Amino acid sequence: MRFKEGENVHVIVGNELLSGWYNGKEFGTGNSLVKVSKDKIIATKDCFIAKEKEPELVVVPRFADDWINHCEQREYDLACLLDYGNAGMPDEMYGWLISSADNQELLARAWMDGYEVEKEPLYYVQLITNSLGYLNVRNDGRRSLSDSVQNDIFKTQFTEAKIKEMDERYWQFAVPVRDLEGEEE
Repeated sequence: MRFKEGENVHVIVGNELLSGWYNGKEFGTGNSLVKVSKDKIIATKDCFIAKEKEPELVVVPRFADDWINHCEQREYDLACLLDYGNAGMPDEMYGWLISSADNQELLARAWMDGYEVEKEPLYYVQLITNSLGYLNVRNDGRRSLSDSVQNDIFKTQFTEAKIKEMDERYWQFAVPVRDLEGEEE
């Protein structure tokens, strides 16, 4: 197992479990070094070293990411982030927060521990029911019909918002993009 200098690790010395930071290799020996306190470094030749498990990141909707970024830019604290009375909070964010106490906890965890943004589902726009009936949008914005293969020149997969932005009527022809296992992305 490889470690990066400064990475949080656990080390078992005798019957004792210690937490520390990976401090590199001991010159000339190849032993790993772990710093467990301000003035104590352990060579790991006679002990076990393991990475500290990173906390699992919570997943939040795109609008929650926008709200977190808004609050960070204004140097708000957690209380301001969750403040329903804040006139700057978008309606979608407000509705999501008050709909469930779990959402409030989720937002607080995202603020404190980091987060990932929920992936928006992608869709093809199949205007004609055959293999060449999919909407393709070229890099310069030109639209045409062809197969569903997306590449550097043609985009064929779109979010709901993008489809409706191009033409509201396209939404009725939206078909979910499926991954290799046949599940929606």
